[in-house]
Amino acid sequence: MKKCFFVAIMIVNMVFVSCIPYKDTIYLQNKSKATDSTQIIVEKQKPYRVQINDILNIRIKAAKQETVTIFNPIGQGGDLNASSLERAYFDGFTVDLHGNILMPKLGEINVLGFTTNEIKGIIEKKLLEKEYKAANDIFVTVKLTGLQYTTTGEIGNTGTKTIFKDRVNIFEAIANSGDIPDTGDKKDVLIIRQFPQGQKIFHLDLTDISVMNSPYYYIQPNDMIYVKPLKQKSWGTGTTVLQNLGAIATVLSFITTTILLVDRI
Repeated sequence: MKKCFFVAIMIVNMVFVSCIPYKDTIYLQNKSKATDSTQIIVEKQKPYRVQINDILNIRIKAAKQETVTIFNPIGQGGDLNASSLERAYFDGFTVDLHGNILMPKLGEINVLGFTTNEIKGIIEKKLLEKEYKAANDIFVTVKLTGLQYTTTGEIGNTGTKTIFKDRVNIFEAIANSGDIPDTGDKKDVLIIRQFPQGQKIFHLDLTDISVMNSPYYYIQPNDMIYVKPLKQKSWGTGTTVLQNLGAIATVLSFITTTILLVDRI
């Protein structure tokens, strides 16, 4: 009788230890001591500064549009069946290893470490020096050709994704990649970010609402998002009590059948 009781206790412990706690599956929990549910989240995001291998979409408009056609190659005899990403790659201006872009008539322009707004000002200045007399004669727009990032690990869809928005937060990026399953560690999501001096790793707890105050809440181009699997994934158990009971019942059934077969031999 004592043996049966001991086995039952062991089974119950296995069931609950191998389950994934409910609180580990919920995003944006209020983990602070404050009881006020109407929190004001202050967004913290610094302007993105252009890096090597970024592709810039630069468009120039003028009173006499024919004078700026050379700056705007898109649609000029290109492949009409090409995807938006392909057109952006071929029609955009790629930042080379020295941090420069090469533009018709204007030559090489160093853009490394500048924001898109700052690059806009640099191009306008060069145009006024070489081509136009007044600022009212031209209109320049500078954008990144989509925000590209990579997801890997315990996430719905791994691989490289591109979102055509200026700002993308970590939840949008994850949702665009199929979300994190219950077996993914939402408490410690890694952001691997490129810097001129190398790569840096940042940690985000997506179950805590304070993540919205993090300076890494908004992703940047070429970020890699890595989601670690929980220990329960490596144990091969289920994520809920019912799944674990089913797994244990299967194992017990197999053991019982094996013992009966051995006794008959």
